[in-house]
Amino acid sequence: MKQLVTEIEIEAPAETVWEILTGLDAYPEWNPFIVSAAGQIEVGATLRNRLEPPNGKPMTFKPTVTVVEPNTKFEWLGRLGFPGLFDGRHIFELEPTAAGTRFVQREEFTGILVPLFARSLDGKTRAGFEAMNRAMKQRAEAAAPKEADGTQGRNHT
Repeated sequence: MKQLVTEIEIEAPAETVWEILTGLDAYPEWNPFIVSAAGQIEVGATLRNRLEPPNGKPMTFKPTVTVVEPNTKFEWLGRLGFPGLFDGRHIFELEPTAAGTRFVQREEFTGILVPLFARSLDGKTRAGFEAMNRAMKQRAEAAAPKEADGTQGRNHT
Protein backbone atom coordinates (compact mmCIF):
# COMPACT_ATOMS: atom_id res chain seq x y z
CA MET A 1 0.00 0.00 0.00
CA LYS A 2 1.08 3.55 -0.76
CA GLN A 3 -0.38 6.46 1.19
CA LEU A 4 -0.34 10.21 0.64
CA VAL A 5 -1.35 12.53 3.48
CA THR A 6 -1.63 16.31 3.39
CA GLU A 7 -3.28 18.72 5.79
CA ILE A 8 -3.88 22.41 6.31
CA GLU A 9 -5.23 24.56 9.13
CA ILE A 10 -8.28 26.61 8.13
CA GLU A 11 -9.70 29.47 10.17
CA ALA A 12 -13.29 28.53 9.46
CA PRO A 13 -15.79 26.16 11.09
CA ALA A 14 -16.12 22.59 9.81
CA GLU A 15 -19.61 23.40 8.52
CA THR A 16 -18.17 25.98 6.12
CA VAL A 17 -15.42 23.64 4.94
CA TRP A 18 -17.93 20.80 4.50
CA GLU A 19 -20.26 22.98 2.43
CA ILE A 20 -17.39 23.85 0.06
CA LEU A 21 -16.08 20.27 -0.06
CA THR A 22 -19.48 18.79 -0.91
CA GLY A 23 -20.53 21.62 -3.26
CA LEU A 24 -19.31 19.70 -6.30
CA ASP A 25 -20.92 22.05 -8.83
CA ALA A 26 -18.65 24.89 -7.66
CA TYR A 27 -15.36 22.97 -8.06
CA PRO A 28 -14.54 24.69 -11.39
CA GLU A 29 -14.65 28.05 -9.56
CA TRP A 30 -11.98 27.28 -7.00
CA ASN A 31 -10.43 23.79 -7.18
CA PRO A 32 -7.16 23.64 -9.15
CA PHE A 33 -6.82 19.85 -8.78
CA ILE A 34 -10.31 18.34 -9.08
CA VAL A 35 -11.44 20.81 -11.71
CA SER A 36 -14.92 19.35 -12.06
CA ALA A 37 -17.03 16.92 -10.07
CA ALA A 38 -20.59 15.72 -10.37
CA GLY A 39 -22.85 13.28 -8.56
CA GLN A 40 -24.70 12.81 -5.30
CA ILE A 41 -22.98 13.01 -1.92
CA GLU A 42 -24.42 9.75 -0.61
CA VAL A 43 -22.97 6.33 0.12
CA GLY A 44 -23.10 4.10 -2.94
CA ALA A 45 -23.36 6.97 -5.43
CA THR A 46 -20.98 7.24 -8.37
CA LEU A 47 -19.19 10.55 -8.90
CA ARG A 48 -17.63 11.83 -12.10
CA ASN A 49 -14.42 13.68 -11.28
CA ARG A 50 -11.93 15.38 -13.58
CA LEU A 51 -8.39 15.71 -12.21
CA GLU A 52 -5.71 18.00 -13.54
CA PRO A 53 -2.54 17.31 -11.53
CA PRO A 54 0.14 20.04 -11.74
CA ASN A 55 2.36 19.21 -14.75
CA GLY A 56 0.43 15.95 -15.14
CA LYS A 57 -2.00 14.40 -17.56
CA PRO A 58 -5.68 15.26 -16.97
CA MET A 59 -7.96 12.31 -16.33
CA THR A 60 -11.61 11.61 -15.60
CA PHE A 61 -12.59 8.85 -13.20
CA LYS A 62 -15.79 7.60 -11.62
CA PRO A 63 -15.30 6.71 -7.95
CA THR A 64 -17.96 5.30 -5.63
CA VAL A 65 -18.82 7.24 -2.46
CA THR A 66 -18.09 5.01 0.55
CA VAL A 67 -18.40 7.32 3.59
CA VAL A 68 -20.43 10.47 4.25
CA GLU A 69 -20.27 11.84 7.80
CA PRO A 70 -21.43 15.47 7.59
CA ASN A 71 -18.88 18.03 8.80
CA THR A 72 -16.44 15.22 9.61
CA LYS A 73 -15.55 12.78 6.81
CA PHE A 74 -16.09 12.22 3.08
CA GLU A 75 -14.56 9.27 1.27
CA TRP A 76 -14.64 7.57 -2.11
CA LEU A 77 -13.06 4.56 -3.79
CA GLY A 78 -11.77 4.85 -7.34
CA ARG A 79 -10.45 2.00 -9.46
CA LEU A 80 -8.45 1.66 -12.62
CA GLY A 81 -9.81 -1.38 -14.41
CA PHE A 82 -10.72 -4.22 -12.11
CA PRO A 83 -10.28 -4.42 -8.28
CA GLY A 84 -6.69 -5.02 -7.25
CA LEU A 85 -5.10 -3.43 -10.31
CA PHE A 86 -4.90 0.17 -9.03
CA ASP A 87 -7.36 1.28 -6.34
CA GLY A 88 -7.42 4.64 -4.61
CA ARG A 89 -9.41 5.31 -1.43
CA HIS A 90 -9.59 9.12 -1.14
CA ILE A 91 -10.42 10.42 2.33
CA PHE A 92 -11.23 13.96 3.42
CA GLU A 93 -11.35 14.53 7.19
CA LEU A 94 -12.40 17.69 9.00
CA GLU A 95 -11.02 17.95 12.53
CA PRO A 96 -12.08 20.77 14.88
CA THR A 97 -9.28 22.98 16.20
CA ALA A 98 -9.21 26.01 18.49
CA ALA A 99 -8.93 28.28 15.44
CA GLY A 100 -11.33 26.42 13.15
CA THR A 101 -10.73 23.22 11.21
CA ARG A 102 -7.84 20.97 10.26
CA PHE A 103 -8.53 19.78 6.69
CA VAL A 104 -6.83 16.42 6.09
CA GLN A 105 -6.72 14.96 2.61
CA ARG A 106 -5.27 11.51 2.15
CA GLU A 107 -5.38 8.65 -0.25
CA GLU A 108 -4.53 5.00 0.19
CA PHE A 109 -3.39 3.31 -3.01
CA THR A 110 -3.41 -0.46 -3.39
CA GLY A 111 -2.99 -2.84 -6.30
CA ILE A 112 -0.34 -4.41 -8.44
CA LEU A 113 0.27 -1.24 -10.51
CA VAL A 114 0.93 1.05 -7.52
CA PRO A 115 4.75 0.61 -7.63
CA LEU A 116 4.75 1.80 -11.26
CA PHE A 117 3.01 5.04 -10.31
CA ALA A 118 4.79 5.73 -6.99
CA ARG A 119 7.00 8.55 -8.31
CA SER A 120 4.06 10.34 -9.95
CA LEU A 121 1.97 9.95 -6.79
CA ASP A 122 4.72 11.47 -4.63
CA GLY A 123 5.21 14.36 -7.03
CA LYS A 124 2.26 15.41 -9.16
CA THR A 125 -0.54 13.92 -7.09
CA ARG A 126 0.83 15.28 -3.80
CA ALA A 127 1.25 18.71 -5.43
CA GLY A 128 -2.39 18.52 -6.55
CA PHE A 129 -3.56 17.71 -3.01
CA GLU A 130 -1.55 20.64 -1.63
CA ALA A 131 -2.88 23.05 -4.27
CA MET A 132 -6.45 21.96 -3.47
CA ASN A 133 -5.79 22.39 0.27
CA ARG A 134 -4.52 25.96 -0.23
CA ALA A 135 -7.51 26.81 -2.43
CA MET A 136 -9.90 25.29 0.13
CA LYS A 137 -8.30 27.39 2.88
CA GLN A 138 -8.65 30.58 0.85
CA ARG A 139 -12.28 29.92 -0.09
CA ALA A 140 -13.38 28.75 3.38
CA GLU A 141 -11.71 31.63 5.22
CA ALA A 142 -13.30 34.13 2.83
CA ALA A 143 -16.72 32.51 3.41
CA ALA A 144 -16.42 31.99 7.18
CA PRO A 145 -18.72 34.05 9.38
CA LYS A 146 -16.98 36.83 11.27
CA GLU A 147 -17.28 37.03 15.04
CA ALA A 148 -18.26 40.28 16.78
CA ASP A 149 -14.60 40.88 17.72
CA GLY A 150 -13.53 40.62 14.06
CA THR A 151 -12.09 37.12 14.28
CA GLN A 152 -13.27 34.25 12.12
CA GLY A 153 -14.85 30.95 13.03
CA ARG A 154 -15.09 29.90 16.65
CA ASN A 155 -15.05 32.14 19.71
CA HIS A 156 -11.51 32.88 20.79
CA THR A 157 -11.86 33.10 24.55
